[in-house]
Amino acid sequence: MVALQADRIVSIPELQAQLGDCPFHRLFSLNIVAVDTERQTLVMRLGFSPAVERKAGTGQYHGGAIAALIDIAGDYALIAALGHGVPTINFRVDYLRPALGAHLTATACVRRAGRTIGVVDVEVTDDKGKLIALGRGCYGTQAG
Repeated sequence: MVALQADRIVSIPELQAQLGDCPFHRLFSLNIVAVDTERQTLVMRLGFSPAVERKAGTGQYHGGAIAALIDIAGDYALIAALGHGVPTINFRVDYLRPALGAHLTATACVRRAGRTIGVVDVEVTDDKGKLIALGRGCYGTQAG
């Protein structure tokens, strides 16, 4: 893992407050569960609600909500590593099975935080620990 030096250490409460500043992020009621700056990982949780349901009464998460979770978790893993916001360049998602349960957990791991581009891998599991989706995001790392 290659990483730039962080501009500053960003705490979980600061990251959580940044999440709350974005109206789109507030739609999902996301919670940052853990950050490990040494390992450059971040764990984020998305709780089930009608707003993220694929079809009313199915109990399944919509794929768009899972994709948003992957993108946002990747973004915030780099924010935690670098100390500043980063824009998404692109990302991909591989859905492995339907997502059910009380919550989904995204574990984002920074693979590279270079001078201009960062790469983050994200695993999404259900509340039983079953792997639901895999994602990889690329983000611009230059401080704005």
